[in-house]
Amino acid sequence: MTAPLRVVAVVGTLRSPSRTTALVELMLETLAARTEIESRLIELHTLGPGFTGAAERDQLGAEAGEALRAVEEADLVIAATPVFRGSYTGLFKHFFDLVDQYGLAAKPVLLAATGGSDRHALVIEHALRPLFAFLQAWTAPAGVYLSSGDFDGTTILNPEVYERVEMAVADVVPVARALTAVRAGAPVS
Repeated sequence: MTAPLRVVAVVGTLRSPSRTTALVELMLETLAARTEIESRLIELHTLGPGFTGAAERDQLGAEAGEALRAVEEADLVIAATPVFRGSYTGLFKHFFDLVDQYGLAAKPVLLAATGGSDRHALVIEHALRPLFAFLQAWTAPAGVYLSSGDFDGTTILNPEVYERVEMAVADVVPVARALTAVRAGAPVS
């Protein structure tokens, strides 16, 4: 019997409710349907001044410091952000600036973003992948981008979204399981 995958989802949204959080919740549900997981959802806007006022990691409040440790100790990370001025939000970048430089090395990361139109669909390739490449993470081949037309409020309407999420999850679960086994010192077949 394998242990549950420890999945931590980081959402760079600036408020609740959020379309980006709705997408991440779907991704977590899809993961849970495929394999046993222990999940945690971190909405960065809820971390407060103990996070936003910290210029360095040792200045973080307890809640924000624990959130960073959870990401670094996760077996799988979901990194999701709304598009803000063509890229990720400042809160999102600030959080990952504070992650230990090697805290995500060889860690599988599922990338997701939401934006106002399809014009921002390449944010995953042009902003998110380079950030996580610097952190030496293993990013899943399929990222998930949704535009405002895929939603009614925070309800996902587009049935193709479910297929994209399923494909991304199918890609990442075997890798997350294999890398978790390697970190635990178990032989990988």
